[in-house]
Amino acid sequence: MTDSLPDLSEFHDELRSVARDLLSRSGHDAPVDWASISTSGWLGLEVPGEFDGADATFAEVAVILREIGRAAARGPYPSVASLAVAALERLEAGHDRDRLLRDTVSGSAVPVFVLGGESAGRTQFQVEVVPQGAILRGAAAFVLDAPDADRLLVPAQEPDGTIVVVDVDPRALGLVVTGQPVVDATRSFGTVLAEGVTIPPESVWRFHDDPPEALRRLHDCALVAVACDSLGSSEAMLDATVSYAGIREQFGRKIGSFQAVKHACADMLVQVTVARTLVDAAVRSLVSGDPETTTAAAMAKAYSCAAAVEVSGKAMQLHGGMGYTWESGLHVYLKRATLNRSLFGSPALHRAYLAQRYRPAS
Repeated sequence: MTDSLPDLSEFHDELRSVARDLLSRSGHDAPVDWASISTSGWLGLEVPGEFDGADATFAEVAVILREIGRAAARGPYPSVASLAVAALERLEAGHDRDRLLRDTVSGSAVPVFVLGGESAGRTQFQVEVVPQGAILRGAAAFVLDAPDADRLLVPAQEPDGTIVVVDVDPRALGLVVTGQPVVDATRSFGTVLAEGVTIPPESVWRFHDDPPEALRRLHDCALVAVACDSLGSSEAMLDATVSYAGIREQFGRKIGSFQAVKHACADMLVQVTVARTLVDAAVRSLVSGDPETTTAAAMAKAYSCAAAVEVSGKAMQLHGGMGYTWESGLHVYLKRATLNRSLFGSPALHRAYLAQRYRPAS
């Protein structure tokens, strides 16, 4: 199925070059200018043309996500592009949904899909029917970019078990969004707590296909997005280490000429190459609608996120004392990789899921 996808490598190279240039202007200490992101068209890459989008696919979004990981860039683009837009496209058409999709593409709205960082693709909210109407209850922790959202798309279970998405204003009465400090200062996380939030009927949106399957696919998108970020981070650390080894001298020689350094860089290259292969396979599977997408996403997430921590740690070691200074910036990548490793499930959790395929049927 994936072999039928067109070869867009040349276009992806151009997109990668433009993204790298734009992201390099901000640095790690300031978010990427949202106006620049919206005018670049990145927010509408996966959106149909009728909603002012580019009619592209997640494969193009993945290119941007890798570059964001490479730059360790700040800002809500990853959660908006990989989850919120994907969720909106899976919902039934309607005036409010269509308007929010267009506003997202233009950059005038920043919706966030409420998927807890420890979630395994399950909804943690419920719609309850009371004499006054319907209310929303539930909580989710470590929701990526929740503090920056101006709309929250909350997956919730109705009394009959149907999963819907509730469009909620973060300032609504009964809804509390609290920022959560994490080791990675380049990202923003929050707890979303709904304690009897009144929801009008027009704010309850339904999936146009099987709701549990749609929610599972959105979780797959989250896994692949984090894997892309980790891959970009690993590529940046490998490039920085090889460059440093080529200029740093010790005992009158470039340290890159030492066998131990060569072996360490070779090990990093192997890890990056394997991660790239798994991430590319997961992206192709997601784009083509392959039924094995969840497996491919779990493989990419488990390996690339674990590898990014190892590659970042090794980069710090090979930079010597300089690697442990604040000025080097390497700590930014190590912290980001460490958070990615646990976000949306640890490598051990995903390996346990993959191992189930080999258990004999009872």
